[in-house]
Amino acid sequence: MALAITRTELSAAALRGAARRAKDSDQARRLLALALVLEGATRTAAARSAGMDRQTLRDWVIRYNAEGVDGLHDRPRSGRPAQLDATQLAELARLVEDGPDVAVHGVVRWRCIDLQGEIRARFDVAVSERHVGRILKQLEFTRLSVRPRHPQADEAAQQTFKKTSPPW
Repeated sequence: MALAITRTELSAAALRGAARRAKDSDQARRLLALALVLEGATRTAAARSAGMDRQTLRDWVIRYNAEGVDGLHDRPRSGRPAQLDATQLAELARLVEDGPDVAVHGVVRWRCIDLQGEIRARFDVAVSERHVGRILKQLEFTRLSVRPRHPQADEAAQQTFKKTSPPW
């Protein structure tokens, strides 16, 4: 007999809602598989739709029963320690939030390669350009950015031009 889901505080619809709000895609898949099981789907079908094996789904059911929704996150893995510690990450986040200063940094917006140089200069840590992108994702920055504004742009002239230009 299959292992039962003993936690009853969340219904299948609530698990689907938690999956929508989850920032971790793996956790969302696990929540959707559990929702399918609660709705009456077979364990094999639920596991297949979530891209996992039936035994793997059983392991996640055990974790969900023991720890709830938070137990469906991946646990930290052992391995090489992070190159930047928490204070350095906080300083990097502040640097990205504040944006570059053209006089100091020589750029009007941050690119990964620019931040790579800043990390090397400030923290004496060599990271690849791709790893800078992963760090920014970890810090919950997105790749979208506003259009850069030239430091010598004349806002008044731009507004005047917009007002006096003929409509298209």
